[in-house]
Amino acid sequence: MLSFGLTSPLTGFGWNDHWIAAFSPFAASHQAGRIRLVHRGLFNVFTADGEHDAELSPKLRQGTERAVTGDWVALSPDGNIEAILPRRTAFVRRDPSERMRPQVIAANADVAFLVMGLDLDYNIRRLERYLYLTAESGARPVIVLNKSDLCDDLDARQRECGKLAPVVVLNALAGDGLDKLTAHMQPGETAVLLGSSGAGKSTIANRLRGNELLATAPVRESDSKGRHTTTRRELIQLDRGWLLMDVPGLRGLQIWTPNNPDALDIAFSDIAGLLATGCRFRDCRHEEDPGCVIREALGSGTLDEGRWDNYRKLQGELTRLNIATDQQAKDKEKQRWKYLQKKQRER
Repeated sequence: MLSFGLTSPLTGFGWNDHWIAAFSPFAASHQAGRIRLVHRGLFNVFTADGEHDAELSPKLRQGTERAVTGDWVALSPDGNIEAILPRRTAFVRRDPSERMRPQVIAANADVAFLVMGLDLDYNIRRLERYLYLTAESGARPVIVLNKSDLCDDLDARQRECGKLAPVVVLNALAGDGLDKLTAHMQPGETAVLLGSSGAGKSTIANRLRGNELLATAPVRESDSKGRHTTTRRELIQLDRGWLLMDVPGLRGLQIWTPNNPDALDIAFSDIAGLLATGCRFRDCRHEEDPGCVIREALGSGTLDEGRWDNYRKLQGELTRLNIATDQQAKDKEKQRWKYLQKKQRER
């Protein structure tokens, strides 16, 4: 099949020079497409000649990599997904199940709208974790403070979050401030809505697309928590010229082994900057050691104690996760050798 250039109907779905080059090994015999929706093992895919339902090829079904909403794929002549093009960005967390494996939440998003309600949903420590996830993914973060009508000290919230990333304040239910989101987007780019249940992601998506196709539900007054009104990940093409991905609320956000080892320093750039100046002693534990830049910053109030604790907590999680995944790899290799030795004895 012919490779589609920048005049392709796929341009509106993010097709550009990068994806043309990535697709070139398949261009002679396959069709390019982008996954719009995954539902019960079926994939709805945007292609140059419209939407199509597709299945994974037997090869991909046997592999460990899973196609997700937002992926660019190569479709074989019989309509199966033959290959997943390498992702530019990927939001990955540890699978909420007990199994030690990654779960890709969204693929190929350029911007992450990190939605947090200005009611009881507001939690700066959780926001820091989302910012780490975004830094690890490679996307640009934008903090979205929703439900501005419920906040008594809006300026203080804006100042607190503005130290971390660009901030947009809105009241999605009333439709106030939504145009501020568009200012962070370029035509053909993809944004993903991330946040907890009840933060207002589906209401924002409905307002942006100009209809009420996505169900919404009220939150509990006691804790501002909501039910999962979005139950699947869907890529939506907006009249505004960019795409939006709505994701179910994330109650658990366990991190996974990073592809970007600098993600923690990016998300906590202020702490990374302090540590780069160096403490008096190279082996400083940042506790009671004299000449510690961290203790000095905490004492002067230039560094928040909760932010430092959260940084150390994430640092510890990454260390434990690396040890666990290394052990898992060793166990798999041990099982492989046992299997080979068993087959050798049988022969």
